[in-house]
Amino acid sequence: MGRRWRTLGAMTKPAAQKRHLPTSPFKAAVTPIPKHFAAGDQVAHDMYGLGRVTETEEGIAALVDFGSARMRILSPYTKMFKL
Repeated sequence: MGRRWRTLGAMTKPAAQKRHLPTSPFKAAVTPIPKHFAAGDQVAHDMYGLGRVTETEEGIAALVDFGSARMRILSPYTKMFKL
């Protein structure tokens, strides 16, 4: 058991993101542009379909009326797009 524990302990993810050197031949990871929604915007969600934004909590969430349900969609809104 001691040997197995050492192996699993060594396989943990690093706590910090790797630093990108400017001289590296590989491209740095691109940070996504945050999406902003306003009340009245028509949106499409991958899971819930078409809806209209009724309220926004700046940078936190958007309340969207999808007709059959009213959902609070959390930022970063990866599955929601403005129409």
